[in-house]
Amino acid sequence: MFGICNLAIAPIRFEPSDRSEIVTQLLFGEHIEILERQNQWARIKIQFDGYEGWMDSKQYQLISEANYNQLSNEAIILNADLIDYITSPDNLLLPIPLGASLSFLNNSEINTKNFEFEGTRTSGIKPKSALITTAYMYLHAPYLWGGKTPFGIDCSGFTQMVYKLNGYKLTRDASTQALEGEPLSFIEESEAGDLAFFDNEEGRITHVGIIMENNYIIHACGKIRIDRLDHLGIYNPEINKHTHKLRVIKKMI
Repeated sequence: MFGICNLAIAPIRFEPSDRSEIVTQLLFGEHIEILERQNQWARIKIQFDGYEGWMDSKQYQLISEANYNQLSNEAIILNADLIDYITSPDNLLLPIPLGASLSFLNNSEINTKNFEFEGTRTSGIKPKSALITTAYMYLHAPYLWGGKTPFGIDCSGFTQMVYKLNGYKLTRDASTQALEGEPLSFIEESEAGDLAFFDNEEGRITHVGIIMENNYIIHACGKIRIDRLDHLGIYNPEINKHTHKLRVIKKMI
């Protein structure tokens, strides 16, 4: 079975319970494979990044395998505004966040409510320099574990969405993103748009941010914020100390 998210934002949970932690979110228009059903819950796999979790079955619309495959093979078209609206002939007004998928709107078999969108769209691969411009759109967004929108986002959700909006694919978690790309030996070798990864006392990758020019980094720590980056890690000038220990810098593109 296959489905598509027909709500602005839907939580994907670790276990089939409303009390379970949110591990990621599904945004409007993202499509999924349904792996298992358990009462009101479905264990799903997100097509874009292969991420799995549990979703309330009332929060998606079933689609055919043919339509799933079609969406998987078509160019990704995304909402490029912080928030915009989907409208329908019966006066339904649905707000959708930055990064919501619009790829299905021309498919009448899926778009049964005849949704229309008149806002700004983005599609295709953008130059690396555009990553920082996109990152600024999330500035001051509150930190939210599992979040993927300007209304709440975590560190790896932030890097994934910034890259996605510019036509590049990253995995969902910092630990797996760190396995991608080309490692750099020094900060001086990095360019704006490269990713910096940070580890905890056990050596596990727990944080990621996007490198900016002049040794700055934009990342999610309480909110999307800009701090200094040096060979030790992230330095927060507001509290005059390092908050994250640098592990590796990766050039993704």
